[in-house]
Amino acid sequence: MTPDIDHVALTVRDLPGMTAFYRDALGLAQLGGDGETARLGAGDSTLLELRRDGAARPRDPREAGLFHTAFLLPDRAYLARWLRHAAENGTRLSGASDHGVSEALYLDDPEGNGIEIYWDRSPDQWQRSGDRIEMFTHRLDLNDLLALADTPWQGAPQGSSVGHVHLQVGDLDQADAFLAGDLGLTRTFDAPGGAWYGWNGYHHHLAGNTWNSRGAGMRDKGMTGLAEVVIRDLGRASQTITDPWGTPFRFL
Repeated sequence: MTPDIDHVALTVRDLPGMTAFYRDALGLAQLGGDGETARLGAGDSTLLELRRDGAARPRDPREAGLFHTAFLLPDRAYLARWLRHAAENGTRLSGASDHGVSEALYLDDPEGNGIEIYWDRSPDQWQRSGDRIEMFTHRLDLNDLLALADTPWQGAPQGSSVGHVHLQVGDLDQADAFLAGDLGLTRTFDAPGGAWYGWNGYHHHLAGNTWNSRGAGMRDKGMTGLAEVVIRDLGRASQTITDPWGTPFRFL
């Protein structure tokens, strides 16, 4: 079984407010919780776990940790419906890009955690050269995308997933040793200050960049932000390993 991302856990200060944001703005369904945690997802699949720590300090954007969690929708029409929903509800975007392999919309949650919402073009349209997959960042035509929004957004549909997680790291060579070595990912793309990695020919399940965090040391565990990345991999179930900056990667 090829590994993939199961879900992401975040440490948050305002559990009710963050739960409401991911439910109302993103359309994730609330699947459970116990007053100190909340699980949200699509269908019966948990994609995000929020963990309350009212004493946590706000995340420092210069530290290693999360750059964004990327929620993958089943097709372009769902992305269009979400974009119309965001526009109608005043949800502010921080970016919108055509990456060749995908089209993506970007925003931040109320505590500053980055979010990407995207869909993938068919893999037979991706430009490959061996293990390498060509990606780029071009302007996304939002009007063209909106034209596909034929029905209202009704929440993240069954089949939505965490397509990838993009990390802030302190050093790309250290990140490569962890991502390619410890996690067994294949390096698929490079850009100044960043590297992208996937399993089984996917454009990327994980990526790392030093755009804000070059030289960052171990993460302060008393801050909000990324708590852990959970990976489905039966061959390593019940194991947990940490990256060079202290972020846990737990296997199911």
